[in-house]
Amino acid sequence: MKRNGKPVYLDYAATTPVDPRVAEKMRGCLLADGDFGNPSSTGHVYGWDAAERVEEARTQVAALLGGDPRGVVWTSGATEADNLALKGVLEEAGGHLVTTSYEHKAVLDTAKHLEERGVPVTFVTPGEDGVVTPEAVAAAMREDTALVSVMHANNEVGTVNDIAAIGRLCRDRGVHFHTDAVQGAGKLSLDVHRDCLDLVSLSAHKMYGPKGVGALYVRRDPPLRLAAQMHGGGHERGMRSGTLATHQLVGFGEACRLAGLDMADENRRLTALRDRLLAHLRQIPGTRLHGSLERRLPNNVNVGFADVDGETLLMALDDLAVSTGSACASATIEPSYVLRALGVPDVLASASLRLTVGRFTTEEEVDHAGRRIAEVVHSLRR
Repeated sequence: MKRNGKPVYLDYAATTPVDPRVAEKMRGCLLADGDFGNPSSTGHVYGWDAAERVEEARTQVAALLGGDPRGVVWTSGATEADNLALKGVLEEAGGHLVTTSYEHKAVLDTAKHLEERGVPVTFVTPGEDGVVTPEAVAAAMREDTALVSVMHANNEVGTVNDIAAIGRLCRDRGVHFHTDAVQGAGKLSLDVHRDCLDLVSLSAHKMYGPKGVGALYVRRDPPLRLAAQMHGGGHERGMRSGTLATHQLVGFGEACRLAGLDMADENRRLTALRDRLLAHLRQIPGTRLHGSLERRLPNNVNVGFADVDGETLLMALDDLAVSTGSACASATIEPSYVLRALGVPDVLASASLRLTVGRFTTEEEVDHAGRRIAEVVHSLRR
């Protein structure tokens, strides 16, 4: 079974197709009969119209977070937003950083970069259920802790952290709190006030928007000062210089609007598809679900298969677009650092798959994937 001649797509945690409704909104900012102007140009109507579209998008992104539109700082994606959050706080005020050992590389590599430059960093290890507890974060904090960065939901195993409890902990101790909300935003409810979030990283393409655009939400009250990482024009209140890509921002805003509008119904549909897929996989002997099922994104399944070679498994599934827990570096296969952090043995981590359903996934595709994986695993074991 293939869709349009291509493998069935079950890799929504990595990237998503742009929703046609989003693409249609973006078209209105690309051609001469639309709002194609530079939104920073204040001397003519073309710039004014483009600026109006940008501010509408800013309001739509902020609404998904229950925040102030003035707190939305546009970036090229969540990687830049994570860099701006961590470097921005610690280069401005200094101090100790607390983060986790299974963050996205955009946070981990930034933390290691800061550590090499003298910033003390503590890496908290998640439990075997893939969850970082507030108690573990509290134990890692020091008198000089300036920033805590804990992801909302893990991008590989899909487990969801109690960021509201961690946020309250940080607020009580006067410590800034950042969360990489790339995987959870648009799927789970977020509110920067209720959850005590000072800094939130977002990416448009995880919500069926365009690639190459994201945002960092920065707390407004009281104002949070960040050291800029991009200079040259003072855009975005001096926090991120550069000409804004109007069409991408409009697409980002529309994606957030649609995600907020459809969230409850879509979560029920995705959870049903996820559980349907998991029911198929659990019929395969020696299958292990990685991470908590209860504290998990509605669209994520990450499973390992005993007595199977991971690289061979992935190559055999040529009619499915899925991700493996292994990453190929040079001539060696390295098990996922996320699964290692959860205590998963290397041999099982190397034979693990991440499968994620999305807005365009059908029951037929889920059933096909479940049957196909079972067929391949049984064949490889024989």
